[in-house]
Amino acid sequence: MPVTVPVADSPARDVIAFLGAPPLDCGLRSCVLASHPPASPLGATLVPTATTAIVSAVPRAAQPPQPPQLPDGQTAVALAALEHDATYAEIELADAELPGQQARGVSFETVTLRGVDLSGSELEHLSVTDARLSRCNLANVQARGAGVARARIESSRLTGIALTEGSLQDVAIEGCRVDLASFAFSRLTRVTFADSNLTQASFLESRLQSVRFHDCDLTGADFRGVTLRECEFRRVDLTALEGVQSLRGAAMEWAEIVGWAGLWASALGIEVLDTD
Repeated sequence: MPVTVPVADSPARDVIAFLGAPPLDCGLRSCVLASHPPASPLGATLVPTATTAIVSAVPRAAQPPQPPQLPDGQTAVALAALEHDATYAEIELADAELPGQQARGVSFETVTLRGVDLSGSELEHLSVTDARLSRCNLANVQARGAGVARARIESSRLTGIALTEGSLQDVAIEGCRVDLASFAFSRLTRVTFADSNLTQASFLESRLQSVRFHDCDLTGADFRGVTLRECEFRRVDLTALEGVQSLRGAAMEWAEIVGWAGLWASALGIEVLDTD
């Protein structure tokens, strides 16, 4: 059902335009947002009306990630170290202590990692395909140019991980610490962050398509220069978010849009007046 809200002044119209609707130049004091083309990033179009603005937000749905393709049985192995350009395929690695590894071009294909510690490792051009990671420590891993596809990461620590200039496709990250992580200059497609701490994470100049943030803390996260397509934010904390202007193209529940009105107003330079 559409939501009716007054749009009686230009700042209110500016807020609607800022959230993704086309600019309103009809000269009237109100508008209607309807769900027919040409559509805004929120899936809405401005149509002039006499007294109110009806917001019918019907965003293009973000696609969920495809799950990893894993066989029923995998070979359990023990590793003492990772080697340059090595490929580890169809294995299960559990409770391995491998902090501080330095290996370029490592590939993990069709693997399950449980309780693996790779913290502080330098894994440039890492490749991970069809993988499930749980209770792993990937804190401060440096993996510039990494490629991750069809992976599920749960209950793991990714604090300070650097996946810059890389590609994440069909990735689910759930119940993880991803604070201070960097996905700068990367492409993320069909990625879901759920129930995770992303405080001060950086998505600087990254390209996000069908990326979902559900029940996440994005306090102080950096979205400057981000390009969003079919992305959604549900039950998120956007306190002190950098690059609010780059959220054009995102979809949110109406209650959250209203709840974060102060954030939009601050980004637009609107000052709050005391009530007469």
